[in-house]
Amino acid sequence: MDYIELAKVYEQLEKTSKRLEKTFIVSEFLKSIPKDKVDQIILLLQGRVFPAWDETKLGVASKLVMKSIAIASGTTPEKVEKKWAELGDLGKVASELLKNKSQSTLASQSLSMDKVFANIQKISKVEGAGSVDQKLKLIAELLSNASSLEARYIIRTVLEDLRVGLGPGVLRDAIVWAYLAPKIRYIPELQSIEVEDREAYNNLVELTQAAYDKLNDFAMVAEVAVRGIKELEEIGIILAQPIKVMLAQKVSSPEEGFEVVGKPAALEYKYDGIRMQVHKSKGKIFLFTRRLENITKQFPEVVKAVKNHVGGDEFLLDCEAVSFDSKTGKYLSFQNISQRIKRKYDIEDLSKKMPVELNVFDILVLNGESLLSQSFADRRKCIEKTVKPKDKEIVWARQLITPDAKEAKAFFQESISKGNEGVMMKNLQGFYKPGSRVGCMVKWKSIMESLDLVIVKAEWGEGKRSGWLTSFTLACINEDGIFLEVGKVATGLKEKEEEGVSFKELTDLLQPLVISEKGKEVVVKPEVVIEVKFEEIQKSPTYSSSYALRFPRFIRLRTDRAADEVSDLGMIQDFYDQQKKA
Repeated sequence: MDYIELAKVYEQLEKTSKRLEKTFIVSEFLKSIPKDKVDQIILLLQGRVFPAWDETKLGVASKLVMKSIAIASGTTPEKVEKKWAELGDLGKVASELLKNKSQSTLASQSLSMDKVFANIQKISKVEGAGSVDQKLKLIAELLSNASSLEARYIIRTVLEDLRVGLGPGVLRDAIVWAYLAPKIRYIPELQSIEVEDREAYNNLVELTQAAYDKLNDFAMVAEVAVRGIKELEEIGIILAQPIKVMLAQKVSSPEEGFEVVGKPAALEYKYDGIRMQVHKSKGKIFLFTRRLENITKQFPEVVKAVKNHVGGDEFLLDCEAVSFDSKTGKYLSFQNISQRIKRKYDIEDLSKKMPVELNVFDILVLNGESLLSQSFADRRKCIEKTVKPKDKEIVWARQLITPDAKEAKAFFQESISKGNEGVMMKNLQGFYKPGSRVGCMVKWKSIMESLDLVIVKAEWGEGKRSGWLTSFTLACINEDGIFLEVGKVATGLKEKEEEGVSFKELTDLLQPLVISEKGKEVVVKPEVVIEVKFEEIQKSPTYSSSYALRFPRFIRLRTDRAADEVSDLGMIQDFYDQQKKA
């Protein structure tokens, strides 16, 4: 199968912002491809060659890509860089410069999908001496046989920035249209669809989403969907492969919480740590963050505690890991434990100085049995039978069961006094639905006026702040997985590193993510998530969300949040509506 076929689909997707039109384009393409290519093409449609949960990274810098374009187009890196400054997109640069190839060997053969996929995967495996030259050759080889259109998307895939606006909701629905509900009729002039049975269709969408939340891999979901609905229904959690954890709605009072989860409810401390899912499979322990990162090596004391104090041959626990000072025993804030997530060196030393206590609050799998559909009350009993608690190593989450708002408030204050963020309120009969905010649990925090947002742009500073990125454009996410700008933040960061998160630290995090640069402004891959407080939310035509934060202030890095887990547009709208009622 030729890569040009996929490149034409990319081009169609890039030309429209209409959700249903994108879904139609992708679904028709999926119907046309060989079934044995489904997994590969689903990954490429997302601009990936590895699933989201896979630790493998391409790690290709813009400078390397510029050299590759220069080689393939027969020009100089300086000319490529100049063109990049003009267009702000290395994919477009490659496309334009390769229109008039100067080497006679270029475009001598068609480019296959397999070749593109294989070469890009090989990039991640190249290490050691001469690795830069090898990566250069792999990219240049593809470009040397690529058309102008193909070159645009090869470069964007290599840079992991496809820019075609294909959110997870669109891809999910396209899989449904292509393989599960093929009788759907798309009506472009009305931007609507016609289905025989709307309820059945909605159930298929929900089934596909549930499969994705368990697997975190649309390629695997599509492979199963091709075989039919029955096989999709049988998809379960795969241990040692991270799932999307269940999320909580926000409430501002116990009364509001009881309205959502019912009475009596289970209240638990909302710890100021990191969400950690613990898998045991084939005798090995695996630790993952809610961002799907494998952090097993970074937390050896957790692995040891789980081995020593959790029964069962196979299991999956949902937990919160909280850091504490080994000398004083005092619990520490999230920022302390977050330092350990990316740590590669001195891990043992840090685990002794700043160990963590694992607070277990849910269990999803035990000895081959899925517990997702069991009540929370039964799952809690299972925790108490399976986990043997030991203070400062592994414990059950502190819990109170009550129907009384007064008792709930006292428990809330107790949690706050111990340095926690607030409490969770849970429906005792609630099931566990990965990746969803289904109303089975809510979070009640002491401070409501904060949001988790992702940085999508930044500006270089001037004067004593030159050399640092100092103003950051923030984005929320909509239901289609598209990031929408909602304001800029420049306050709350420090000039000196010892005083807290500094401009330099944030600059160092963002520089490897730069996609394009024009004047003082840089566009970055949406990966760095921060928490911000704000005074109010205003309507605004300036930002793509149609809202703007007034006086936003940086609070902290959220290394435990993936970009697709940031505050959504609905939350922004809710805050805005609440202001009008106040």
